[in-house]
Amino acid sequence: MRAADQWFLERGLPAVLRPGALVRRLWPRCAPVLAAFAVFMANSIAVVQITGKHTVNIDGEPTRTEWFVLGLLVVVLPVAAAVGWGVSRITSVRARTLVAAVAVLVVVAGGIFGGPSRNIFGNLVFEAVVIALVLALTACGVGAILGWGLRTAADNLAYLGPLLVRALPVVLLTVLVFFNTYVWLMASIVSRPRLWLALAFLGLIAVAFIASSTVDRVRPMLTGSRQAADDDVRLTGTPFEAMPDPRSAAPLSRIERVNVVFVLVTSQVLQVALVAIVAGLIFFVLGLILLSPELLAQWSRNGSADGQILGMTLPVPQSLIQTTMFLAALTFMYVSARAVGDADYRVQFLDHLIDDLRLTLVARSRYRADDLQTGAPADLPRGDS
Repeated sequence: MRAADQWFLERGLPAVLRPGALVRRLWPRCAPVLAAFAVFMANSIAVVQITGKHTVNIDGEPTRTEWFVLGLLVVVLPVAAAVGWGVSRITSVRARTLVAAVAVLVVVAGGIFGGPSRNIFGNLVFEAVVIALVLALTACGVGAILGWGLRTAADNLAYLGPLLVRALPVVLLTVLVFFNTYVWLMASIVSRPRLWLALAFLGLIAVAFIASSTVDRVRPMLTGSRQAADDDVRLTGTPFEAMPDPRSAAPLSRIERVNVVFVLVTSQVLQVALVAIVAGLIFFVLGLILLSPELLAQWSRNGSADGQILGMTLPVPQSLIQTTMFLAALTFMYVSARAVGDADYRVQFLDHLIDDLRLTLVARSRYRADDLQTGAPADLPRGDS
C-alpha cells in the first residue's frame, strides 16, 4: 500500500490516499524543495562574503565584483531547479532523509553567515517559517500537485514551440504596446504592489478561462472511472497490476473531484506561464538593446535608471522591469484564451493529460476495492503494511 500511495502522489492525486498517508515519510518527501532552498541560502552566503553586505544594491555602472554578483544571481535559479530535480530522482528514503538533513544545515548556515539582513535571529525565523510552510504544503498534498505539474510542464517542453507560435499574433500586437510612451509612463509611476495587484487580477481572469473549460471537458470522467481495453497493459508493473477491477467503482468524493480539476488546471497554467515568461524575456532583452539614457528619459519622463527585483537594486530601469511584467501578463491572458479554444492544443496536450488521469482513477477504484477486501474501510486509517 505504501507503493500505491507513492504512485498516487507522483501523479498529483493526494486526495485519493487513506487518512494519515500524507503525513508518512514527510521529511524525505520535502527533500527536493529543501535542497533547492539550500542552494539559495548558499548563494546568499557567497554574496555576503564577497560584498560584505546583506542586500544587493548596485547603482549605475557595476564594478567587476558586482558583475560577478550579478552572475551569481542569474545562475542561482537554474542551479536550484537542477538540484531540486536531481534530488527528486532519488528513490531511496534513507538517501532523501540525509539530503533533507544536510539541506537544513546549509539553510541554518545561510541564516548565520548570509541571509537578507544582519539580524541572525530574524534570518533564522524567516527560514523556520519557510521550512514549516514546505512541510505544511507537503502534508496537505499541495506539494505533490505542484510537483506533478512542474514535471508535466518539463516533460512537455516540446509543446512550448507550437504554443509560442500561436502566441505570435499577440506578441506582434504587444510590440505596439511596448513602444507606447504612455505604457512606459505608467510603468515608471505605478508602485510595485499596485502593479502586482493588477497582474493578479489579469491572472485570475485567465485562470478562470482555463478552469471553466477544464470542468466541462472532465465532467464525464468525474461521474465514474471509465475503463479502456489497454488499462491492464498500462498498469503492468504498478502496485495495481494484480488488483482486480471492482464491479462498481466507488463515486468520487467532492475533494477528489476538486483534486482532479485542480491538477489539470495547474498543469495548463504552468504550461501557459512558461510561454508568457519566454515572451516577457524577449521584450526584456529588446529593452536592454534599445534603451539608452536619452530614450529612457523621454519614455518614462526621467524615470529611474535602476530597478528593484526581490528587494535588490539592480542597474536595470524600473520602467523596463514593470513594462516587461505587464506584457508577460497580457501574453498569459491571450495564450490562456487561445489554448481553451485551440483544437490542436487539446489533442496534443490536454487530451493526453485527461487520459492519464482517467487511468489514475481506474487505479483508484482498484485501490479502494482492495482496501475494502483486506478488511480496512477506505474511509478509515490503516496501519503500515
